[in-house]
Amino acid sequence: MILRAALAWMVMFGMAQAATCEDVTYADNAYSICTVDMNTETLRLFLNDDAGVPYGHFGILNNALQGTGKKLGFAMNAGMYHENRSPVGHHIEDGVEIMRVIPNAGPGNFGLLPNGILCLQDKQANVIETLRYLDEKPACTYATQSGPMLVIDGELHPRFLATGTSRYIRNAVGTTADGATAVFAISNDTVTFHEFGS
Repeated sequence: MILRAALAWMVMFGMAQAATCEDVTYADNAYSICTVDMNTETLRLFLNDDAGVPYGHFGILNNALQGTGKKLGFAMNAGMYHENRSPVGHHIEDGVEIMRVIPNAGPGNFGLLPNGILCLQDKQANVIETLRYLDEKPACTYATQSGPMLVIDGELHPRFLATGTSRYIRNAVGTTADGATAVFAISNDTVTFHEFGS
C-alpha cells in the first residue's frame, strides 16, 4: 500500500527564516500558500534521523533540529511512501540517492503520467517532468519524485477532469522558470485534482 502525499513523513524545510505564507480562498475552497525565496532560504528534505529511523512527525524533526541550534521555519509533506516509510519513487538526500527514478506508469496517483521530480540545488528549486529529468540528469542535492504533475506548461494535467469525484487534502509545489522561487500549496479542505489545479 502507498501512503498518500498528505500522509507522507518527509518535510520540506526553510532554515534561514520562515517562508512567506498566506491563507487564500479560491472557488469556495481554502488553501494555505507558502512562498520560498531560494536566494535567502535553505530548502531541504528530511526522511530519516542519524540512526536511519524515519522522523514520522514534524515535532520530532523540529526537536532534533533544535538540538543543533536550528528549527523548522516551514514544513510540508513531500513525495509518496510505502507503509514502512521508504520512498515509492526517486529520493535524494544530501546528494545521496536513496531511491531510483520510477519512469513507468503504474497503479494509483503515483503512476499517473506525466509525473515529476522536485530537484533542489544551491539557490534553485525546479519541478522537472520525470522523463526529462532522466535525460538531463541534473545534479540535485535533494530530490523527491511524486505524481502526477498538477500543471504542465501552464495547462492542467489532462486526466484531471471537472467531473472527478476523488476528494482529499492535497498539496503541491511549483517553481518559477528561473528556479529562484518555490511556491507550496495545501488545501485546507478536501478537493479534487481539478479543483486544486485550476
